[in-house]
Amino acid sequence: MTKTLTNSDLSQFTGTEQIYRHGLVRHIVYTDGARHVAVAGEAYWLLDKIACAQLEPHIAREEFQVWTLTVHPDLSADLVCTDGNEVTVTSEKISFTDFPLPQFKLYVTNNTILMPSEY
Repeated sequence: MTKTLTNSDLSQFTGTEQIYRHGLVRHIVYTDGARHVAVAGEAYWLLDKIACAQLEPHIAREEFQVWTLTVHPDLSADLVCTDGNEVTVTSEKISFTDFPLPQFKLYVTNNTILMPSEY
């Protein structure tokens, strides 16, 4: 399957009709837009990383989180979580990803992973 995720596709998500429960971290849910990213970008791993991070008390206590994935030309990446005010809560270096966009953000609030346009 070819990854079909583009920024123009993402602009259609301005709300959600369905909520999906995360398979591993059952108190975490995600929206239609986040699911589209996981399917079209073959990035369920990204939802898994964000959901599993919610098991860490210092991350979970942040009521609003901005998760930014930045993919570098060598296909390594940085995944950074901030508190919405540019204060880093956690970060991780990823040695390889084939995520199709150079940069992408997701929010977490009220145990829900969503795209900024769905907030």
